[in-house]
Amino acid sequence: MSRDMADTAGRLAERIAETAASCGRDRNTPLRFMEVCGTHTVTIFRSGLRQLLPDSVELVSGPGCPVCVTVDGYIDEAVKLAHSPEVIIAAFGDLLKIPGSAGADGSPDNLAEAKARGADIRVVYSPLDALYVAAENPGRKVVYLAVGFETTAPTAAALVMAAEKAGVKNLYLLTAHKLVPPAMKAILDRPHRIDGFILPGHVAVVTGRREFDFLKEYGQRGVVTGFEPLGILAAILRLTEMARDSLSAVENFYPSVVREEGNPVAKSAMTKVFRKTAEQWRGMGVLEASGLSLRDEYAAYDARRKLCIGAAEESGQGNPLSRLCRCGEVLTGAITPRSCPLFGKACTDRHPVGPCMVSVEGTCAAWYKYGAGKFEFT
Repeated sequence: MSRDMADTAGRLAERIAETAASCGRDRNTPLRFMEVCGTHTVTIFRSGLRQLLPDSVELVSGPGCPVCVTVDGYIDEAVKLAHSPEVIIAAFGDLLKIPGSAGADGSPDNLAEAKARGADIRVVYSPLDALYVAAENPGRKVVYLAVGFETTAPTAAALVMAAEKAGVKNLYLLTAHKLVPPAMKAILDRPHRIDGFILPGHVAVVTGRREFDFLKEYGQRGVVTGFEPLGILAAILRLTEMARDSLSAVENFYPSVVREEGNPVAKSAMTKVFRKTAEQWRGMGVLEASGLSLRDEYAAYDARRKLCIGAAEESGQGNPLSRLCRCGEVLTGAITPRSCPLFGKACTDRHPVGPCMVSVEGTCAAWYKYGAGKFEFT
């Protein structure tokens, strides 16, 4: 941060402290705001925003890391497909080390292990890279691991439409796309202590601000913001003001890219290719209408329907160490990473056990790299 930015951040932090003090909260019950987006989590830690905030305001991370909320059963599906010599897996790099539920019988536990044993797994940087792989390997079945939130779902939809237009017949999607609002509703439907949400800017670019108006039905509040430290602090200040005034509202602090109605082109592509379905979430189970599956018109590109594999499920089998991982509770804000018995001990950045430590956007990875990982553990 520059000196001017640091001064502005300091003034914002002072206003947050003053506003929070006027809320009349007991010192043991601070205002608790959840940042839903994993990129927000990383920015908050990297820029030291937690240290600026008063004890009367607490930030808790939510289910905003798409890799982290993907259940181990999905990885099992991908590893199973990777075993076939006729299959090429196309995936983003952070999926390779996510543990599955296999491994107890000596079989690969994740895609990285499967690759080390000879599976043909290609790291891609865009969904359209999978189309090029399929075009270059017409005699193989190329399976793209379609993981992500509303941010990446339109590009997966574009991949399917591009494959159809190009006449590529050997490309398939193994889908695990998820929608953020149903997960937020699931958290609010359970016992919680959340006073407001820092809403995900990238998701809101696609969905629009109005998609989060459901928060008002819960008497809740939220602010859509971008990823600059000062913007996040301004959002926290506004949430604190709304909490003080008992105001339930959803406001947009990212108007340069987020519109009320969202991106109509991206939303149209998603609607054309995908339909809403029930989906498994790590730590939350099955949530209705929280996932995206290929419509019947695009069944030819559906790996589950065409390559005869079952749907993903959350499993308690496999590596005994992985069963101690409390990533699911971290993702819902029920605990902080430090409450997990593995964090900083058996589970570190060099030897991650759960997806929250594997992914660069994972809450545990952020805590370890920028915060609690620097301290001694008892």
